Amino acid sequence: MKICDSIKSINPYQGGKPISELKRELGLKSIAKLASNENPLKVSDKVLVAINKSLKDLNRYPDGNGFELKQAISNHLSVNIDQITLGNGSNDIIELVARLFICNQEDEVILSEYAFAIYKLISKALNAKTIITPAKNYGHDLENMQKAITKKTKLIFIANPNNPTGTFITHEKLYKFIQQVPKSVAILLDQAYFEYLKDDDNAINWLKEFNNLIITRTFSKAYGLAGLRVGYAISSSKIANYLNRIRQPFNVNSIAQSAAIASLLDKEFLNKSIAENKNGLLQLSKGFDKLGLEYIPSYTNFIAVKVNNPNAIYQKLLKQGFIVRVVEMKGYLRVSVGSKNENILFLNALKSVI
Repeated sequence: MKICDSIKSINPYQGGKPISELKRELGLKSIAKLASNENPLKVSDKVLVAINKSLKDLNRYPDGNGFELKQAISNHLSVNIDQITLGNGSNDIIELVARLFICNQEDEVILSEYAFAIYKLISKALNAKTIITPAKNYGHDLENMQKAITKKTKLIFIANPNNPTGTFITHEKLYKFIQQVPKSVAILLDQAYFEYLKDDDNAINWLKEFNNLIITRTFSKAYGLAGLRVGYAISSSKIANYLNRIRQPFNVNSIAQSAAIASLLDKEFLNKSIAENKNGLLQLSKGFDKLGLEYIPSYTNFIAVKVNNPNAIYQKLLKQGFIVRVVEMKGYLRVSVGSKNENILFLNALKSVI
């Protein structure tokens, strides 16, 4: 058997260390996982009710078209139902979009130096030429990305807010950039952390003007459904039609669909989630200030903090029961916002190891 060279060059994506694994390794009883940008509030009561109702039909396949969930998203965002594509998390959608536009090894994909690791992994797997533009203040340098566009460019990845840096591009700058991108180039705008902006939904309105724009979102962060893996894309109906041709049948299970619908109806939980996250970011920022540590101001549910020897600090924190994330930015750890108590305990642990 011959394995594709493009696959051989890829390192598997490494998620945050599981709590159960750390318990086995170190025998710790109390562990705070602050590595995967999960919601410390868990899920809303309304979601649990919806999940319990859906359990009785587990012998049935889910609705392959996800009509009710699409209808709920359509009502929530005021978009047409035929503009929506459902995915097994937004990662699923990201891969579908890449498969749709990358056709051969001559095709080019543009992404920022500090971007979600999945963009590069998927592009390599599809044997595309990956163009990585230098970051500016740890965020996307849109001017450099625009200059990198050639006749071979097929897809541009932009996360806003960005992971792992937490940075944000203003609507004005992003809109101007999209205007300058040739219509033949697809733009995937990853808005996994959109809800934390508490801002007007400008990007959705741009879909009326830009047929080459695809927006991806998820229920994993602010809605707290990371374990169910459900995300979606909004695009032109033409692109959505093609995406639905290549997605796996039943890619969003019935429990996930029910939970996502209930999440959209529970505005109280969402508002609480956003408020708690805002307080948590402030709590961590003030804690880092007291410790004299630099950090990147964040618009997400995590914050990147600068430390000496991140790998050593990471290991020391593990021994105290705190799982954080070593990222590709030299000298930085990424820390998810935990509960108020988790944040206090983490800051105390960090103080003891630095």
